[in-house]
Amino acid sequence: MRYVLVLIGKYLLCLELTDPGFHYSVLSEFRESFNWGAAEEQIFNRVLAICRTKGLVRKRGQQRTDSTEVLAAIRTLNRLELVGETLRAVLNALAVVAPDWMRAHSQPMD
Repeated sequence: MRYVLVLIGKYLLCLELTDPGFHYSVLSEFRESFNWGAAEEQIFNRVLAICRTKGLVRKRGQQRTDSTEVLAAIRTLNRLELVGETLRAVLNALAVVAPDWMRAHSQPMD
């Protein structure tokens, strides 16, 4: 699992797969030198509010981040995003391969 996360991180940073990356202490030193003040609590509260509006977290009681309901909601969201991205990729491919068909079966956006 750790190897997969490393590969994803390298991909997101546009690094070669053979890139050694950086030492783990660099991130911890960066965090220590950064003066957060109360920003971390404000960020947490904002994320929590967004999760509540999306129905991922209930307003009452304590929640666990690994709860079955949260994971199920995230899984559903990821699947919906996957469907949307797949549809976008198919439409982009169709626009290249069959532009006339695309024009005939689509409406221009206002």
